[in-house]
Amino acid sequence: MYGKSNHKEHAYIMSKENKMIVGISIGDLNGIGPEIVLKTLEDSRMLDFCTPVIFANVKLMSFYKKTFNIQCNLQGIDSVDKVIPKKINVLNVWKENVDVHFGKEEKEAGMYALKSFEATVAALKEGKIDVLVTAPINKSNIQSESFTFPGHTDYLNQELEGDALMLMVSDSFRVGLLTDHVAVKDIAATITRELVEKKINTIHKTLIQDFGIERPKIAVLGINPHTGDNGVIGNEDDEILRPTLDNLRNNGKVIFGPYAADSFFGSGNYKNFDVIIASYHDQGLIPFKTLAFGSGVNFTAGLDKVRTSPDHGTAYDIAGKNEANYESFRAAMYSAMSIFNAREQHEKISENPLVTKRRQPFVKK
Repeated sequence: MYGKSNHKEHAYIMSKENKMIVGISIGDLNGIGPEIVLKTLEDSRMLDFCTPVIFANVKLMSFYKKTFNIQCNLQGIDSVDKVIPKKINVLNVWKENVDVHFGKEEKEAGMYALKSFEATVAALKEGKIDVLVTAPINKSNIQSESFTFPGHTDYLNQELEGDALMLMVSDSFRVGLLTDHVAVKDIAATITRELVEKKINTIHKTLIQDFGIERPKIAVLGINPHTGDNGVIGNEDDEILRPTLDNLRNNGKVIFGPYAADSFFGSGNYKNFDVIIASYHDQGLIPFKTLAFGSGVNFTAGLDKVRTSPDHGTAYDIAGKNEANYESFRAAMYSAMSIFNAREQHEKISENPLVTKRRQPFVKK
């Protein structure tokens, strides 16, 4: 259900009288973010599932709409409290005109991407939107005094409650990371017993509450090639990973590994588990994007709010050419709604397993 584009398979997400509000940060103005956002929302059936709010500027979004010949109606608003159901709402985060230079890495584009993102996160924290879906940013030009992070995830970890963890989700498998945006030279020193235990506990919890898997089967990939070959290629697997996994198993979790990463995906072994935990960014994301690129979703697990994004970047090389594939962004929209509902259902059942309450219908203020 994570990346499907068939609306019938997502009809359960929300009833017509009970739509959630999806906040969308626009991403880098010179990349493909605005294009994939509008192409996703061009299908009017999306409004049967949610009320979208794009945090940007309605004049700017109208420019993108005209540029890509997208047939949809945009409703400009100046406050999230004025969101109109069954409309594509565009919250005017700024009023001034902005020049767009497709495919160019510019500081100004990063500045407006940050304005959009910060405003969307603020609305999420205040409960004015239900979930956050982020279009791609450029991690370089978005840097500023208020944003000194290697990506969305680290900023969200600061602003929201919980311990953020990057979890890549597709129709067929999920990949979580012990370390994400960490330099290769720092990976071994970063992975400690405490970190491994915390990350696996986070993933175990999210599989239960966000994906409805009662007893998750977790596979863990080794830190070193061949999981260290009994210390010949490093001691981290024997000294850190194996004892930590043993301890987690003794506490009732269904955990397998560590597995040698080089043959794990090619052999198809990944299909036997609910999640695969990689030790570092490329160990997990290279196979994930090879097998699921264009339809996968990046979900920030472990936080008290739901955030998803597509599995790709700004794609400057095709920006402005009307060639961007919006399947991953659409999947991110559906996943955010599905995870929100699953989490809410889990919380209500946990509070009282005999009573299941529904969210109150949306009421315009």
